[in-house]
Amino acid sequence: PLRDRFGVHLRLEYYNESDLKEIIIRTAEVLGTGIDEESAIELAKRSRGTPRVANRLLKRVRDFQQVNEDEQIYIETTKHALGLLQVDQHGLDYIDHKMMNCIIKQYNGGPVGLDTIAVTIGEERITIEDVYEPFLIQKGFLERTPRGRKATPLA
Repeated sequence: PLRDRFGVHLRLEYYNESDLKEIIIRTAEVLGTGIDEESAIELAKRSRGTPRVANRLLKRVRDFQQVNEDEQIYIETTKHALGLLQVDQHGLDYIDHKMMNCIIKQYNGGPVGLDTIAVTIGEERITIEDVYEPFLIQKGFLERTPRGRKATPLA
């Protein structure tokens, strides 16, 4: 397989919240804005363990801060912005919820095939498989079985 042609095999892990908090604080400095520690922690919790997501969310929250003309990013602004962006306390967004609701409500918790989920929620199969599914599985909301995807009791 293609993977065997590379000399080094690496597996990337999600970042922990403490590291993400530091990344968020540093990025806020680079963006020329302040951020309170509570906001940095909240953003870290909702960043799916990924610095790129953390920085994207920080930039959107910073937009709200600038509109409000606050001197820095405060927790109230952070929670309000993340609510409007539909990012919940677990880092799940609109599509994550749409996918889980599809499995739970329309297919009684599963198992249901990936192609069926893709058609039902209007997303590409590959996008679900590469973007949404790994995080949902790792966080324990979804499991992959031979018969299809199933929502876990945590979901």
